[in-house]
Amino acid sequence: MKILGIDVGGSGIKGAMVDTKKGKLITDRFRLQTPTSRKPVPMAKVVAKVANHFAWQGPIGCGFPTVIHHGVAKLHGNLHEKWINTDIEALFAEHTGCPVTVVNDADAAGLAEMTFGAGKGQDGVVIVITIGTGLGTAVFTSGYLVPSTEFGHLEMNCFDAEEQASDAARQREKLSWKEWAKRFDQYLNQLNMLFWPDLIILGGGGSKKFKHFESYLKVPVKVVPAQLLNEAGIVGAALAAKKKTDDK
Repeated sequence: MKILGIDVGGSGIKGAMVDTKKGKLITDRFRLQTPTSRKPVPMAKVVAKVANHFAWQGPIGCGFPTVIHHGVAKLHGNLHEKWINTDIEALFAEHTGCPVTVVNDADAAGLAEMTFGAGKGQDGVVIVITIGTGLGTAVFTSGYLVPSTEFGHLEMNCFDAEEQASDAARQREKLSWKEWAKRFDQYLNQLNMLFWPDLIILGGGGSKKFKHFESYLKVPVKVVPAQLLNEAGIVGAALAAKKKTDDK
């Protein structure tokens, strides 16, 4: 099945057509800048421009960077506070003229990795962590998603974990890979003590540098890099839309 997947971020909104049977992009990604206001209507207009670029009139799956509950944003994340309690699915459907399924962006990446990537066929508990501006998390048990977990906000050394262990924190504080990995390993150990996962998959931009910090991780659980990399969010968003379409 062919579905348009869109990945909404604080700096860019990108999309591509996805073959949901193969988990592959079948077009080049098209990216537009996120409006500086980061408000709902201006961002919805950009999402519509992405859909129009592909002349698409079918289901759309969209990964979005905050807690999503039945299509409604419950927090604003790094966006404008007007997103709180906005029905994103209705807003995006109004502007695109298409049925839209919205999921948390880390959940979207996790769905892609569990279906086609590093988590395919994995039993037990799997945690997918997207390393970037923050720390996004997706938790799966026996292949089923526990939606909209926000474990980047676990307390660590009296701060949100993502304030100390995200890739943005590494760059902001000019940490060496060894220095940063010590913090990130502490974060992984906290997750391990809470959930005892069978596998941890690292996605997001920071995961592309896995070889730089892999040797410094001491957490007693298997940790692997994501396989779909920058395509995971788009692929996973399309998968979420397909599931919703199939369930009707």
